[in-house]
Parts: sequence; C-alpha cells; structure tokens
Amino acid sequence: MISPSSLDPAGADGPLYRQVYERFRGAITQGTLKPGDRVPSARALAKELGVARGTVEVAYSLLASEGYIQARGQAGTVVSPGLQPQAAATAPPPAAPARDEQAWPRSSGILPFQMGLPALDAFPRKLWARLGARQLRGLQAPELAYPPSGGLPALRSATAAYLQVARGIHCQPSQVFITSGYNHTLRLILQALFEPGDRVWMEDPGYPPTRLLLEQARLQAVPVPVDHDGLVVGAGIERAPRARGAVVTPAHQSPLCMSLSLPRRQALLDWAERSGAWIVEDDYDGEYRYVSRPLPALKSLDTQGRVLYAGTFSKVLFPGLRLAYLVVPEAQAARFEQFCWLAGGAPALTQAILGAFMAEGHFGRHIQRMRRLYGERRDAAAAGLAAALGTRMRIEPQPGGMHLVARMEGNQADRPLARRMLEQGLYAEALSRWFAAPDGQSGLLLSFTNIASEAQARELGLRIRALM
Repeated sequence: MISPSSLDPAGADGPLYRQVYERFRGAITQGTLKPGDRVPSARALAKELGVARGTVEVAYSLLASEGYIQARGQAGTVVSPGLQPQAAATAPPPAAPARDEQAWPRSSGILPFQMGLPALDAFPRKLWARLGARQLRGLQAPELAYPPSGGLPALRSATAAYLQVARGIHCQPSQVFITSGYNHTLRLILQALFEPGDRVWMEDPGYPPTRLLLEQARLQAVPVPVDHDGLVVGAGIERAPRARGAVVTPAHQSPLCMSLSLPRRQALLDWAERSGAWIVEDDYDGEYRYVSRPLPALKSLDTQGRVLYAGTFSKVLFPGLRLAYLVVPEAQAARFEQFCWLAGGAPALTQAILGAFMAEGHFGRHIQRMRRLYGERRDAAAAGLAAALGTRMRIEPQPGGMHLVARMEGNQADRPLARRMLEQGLYAEALSRWFAAPDGQSGLLLSFTNIASEAQARELGLRIRALM
C-alpha cells in the first residue's frame, strides 16, 4: 500500500501524517482500496513505515473525519461502505489501442454467447473440490518447492495416455509439456524453433491473438485462405514456399469450423517435410464433433516429426484452470525442456488435482457428457435464434466446435452490431476481425455452450434483432 521509500522524511511533500493521509485518500478515490476493505492498524503501519504511531493516528483521524474510513472496533478499520470512487469522473479517458479499440472484446463476467467458455453450469465442482481437498491433505514438504518446469510427471503421463486413446497420438510423457494456456504454448514454440524475420503461414480467417503473438515475436504472418476443405495448401506454397512454419486448426477451422480434408493434410505434411518447416496444430476444441466421431489429429499422421500439437484443458473444464499442453516431436523434447526451464511452470497443486481427475477417469467421462450436452445446446441455440431473427440473420450450425456463425442480410457491417450487443450485455465477436484484410466477410460468432434452452436463445435473439 505505502512503502517506506514513498514517504519524504525531509518534509518536502508536507508533514509525514499528511503524506500518509494523501496516499490513503488517493488509493480510496481511485478505487485501489474499495468500500469495506480493511486498512492496517495504526501500530502495524507505523512499524512498517518507520514512523511514530501518533503520526499514523493523526492521518487516520483526518481520513475518518472526512468519511473515508470507519473504525469497527475489534473488526479493525475499513474503508467506508457505500463510498464511491471520485477519481473516475476527472481521470482522462484511456488511450485507444493502436490498432482498433474494439479489436478483441473482453468481459470479466459471463455474458450470453461469450466465446471460449465451456458449460460452466455443468462442471462437476463438488468432485473437483473433493479431489482438491485430498491433494491438500496429502501435501508433503517437497511438493511445496518449485514444480518441474515441463509439468508434473503424473499429469504428463495421464495426458499422453489420453491423447493416445482419444486423438490417436502416440507420444511419450517426455514429449508432453504442461503450459499455462495457448498464449504460453505458442510463445514457447516461437522461442524454441523460430527466428525473427521467419515467415509463418496463418489461416485467413484465423484466431486474432495468434497473429499478434507472431508479430510480437517479430515473425511475419502470411495469410493463407481457407475453403470448404480447410487451408488451401497450394495458395500457401505460392505466397511463401520457404515459410518456416504454419499454424493450423485442422479439426475445426477457427472460426469457420470446416475440417482439413485428408488430401490437404497430406499435402501440408509433405510441404513441411520438403521445406523443413514446422506445423503447429492448434486443437482447441477437437473433442467436440456432432455429426460423426471426432477426427484423428493431424499429429497422428506425422511420421517425420514436423508437427507440434497444442491442446487445452481450459476449454474442456474451465478457463480459470489456466492449463494447456503441448506435444513436441521426440527429437525436440530435450530442447523444449531447456526453454520450459527458462519460462517457468504452471502451479503444481492445480496440476496435481487435474492429474487425479484424469487418472480416475473423470476427464473422459466429462468430455462424453459435454459432447452430448453441447449437441443439444447447439441445436437449441440455432433453432431459437432462427425463430427470433427470421430472414434478418442466417444461422449456420457447425459440424463441431463450440460456437455458431451468424450471417446478416445484405451488407450490414458486423463490428457496429457486435459493439452495440456488448453495450447491452450480449457478447459477440465480429467475424471480419478474424481476417487479415480490413474488408473481411461480415458475420457474428456466437458461443452456444452456456445457452440452456431454445426459449432462452429465442429471447436473446429478439434482443439482437432490436439492435440491428
């Protein structure tokens, strides 16, 4: 809150009590200290700052007289409940990001149609809590030290076993690395295998953060179009035949959800082998397919060690988990161990809980339940939205994944509509933002995972219609 170095004992900034007062008042008016938050006792703060207790008591008395804090007896002193931050009215508006202030809408809550969220109401919280309590009770002193940088051995083994059965990927636990999410995974790959200036194919449209991460690493993203068979490999070869890599989403192209056809998969692997390029397979939601069985991973076809397979636990379980995984070619495992050591590892306790969740079979059963549930919610959301929007918007249910694509009639722009929806508490991502060019296709990306019924979808659709 207030460090000793922040006070001026010479008094150039005023008496010490006034300096303490000013700093607390600033923290309260700016919202750093919120109504109901406790403030340190006068004795404790005086000891921390190295000043007389009376100095702090005078500052506290002044704050209390102006209504900023209240004494609560044995409960201590707190910021006055109901107090409203005052600095927000006079603070200058935040500067707009260089690219586009609406380029990547965010919400700290749960909004209807919010992308990237699994069905949080269906997560087995009690089971997870029970496993967590068991892990805490059995915690030993060595487990309080730094975790292995590549991940806990038990979780790496469980992940390798799951991938072999569910995705057809044959790998050793030493090839599996536990990360704190897709961004961490991709940064790790870029640091280990690429150099500034390298060219990397990227699907167009494609996941916007991927493009930003490539740019941050000083790599050149080469947009490659997709069609009904997925990435157009021939177009990639024409645009950048000597590219050092490609980032692809073969199971469900992000965001249009078509699958990369077998001939295209083989063509991509052949190109990577000939050119010595690396393929990053982002399998962000490959578990969820509703018209047939989940497709085998591209990695399962890789016989030359050119594919790095990136998966996530966060979209299967819950985003707050902040855990993902990466499978690297066997020949690159030692190199990635070194880079993981430099980058640090994910929290050990969370890994231990997840390892137990997988080892006891709960993970596989949860995915099966979610696949059935999402199939139902996908149909309900599509039907409810279609009933509410009629010809104003065409709903395109996808064969897999966790979202719908909605196309507006005519030439209506998607970005203003997405912005109006967000202002009214409805989440949507503008499809045009996923294209490299500013004049990309118009549409909305709407997640259905937390839409519980057709009636709810219809009600939400009517709210969207009113904003069109």
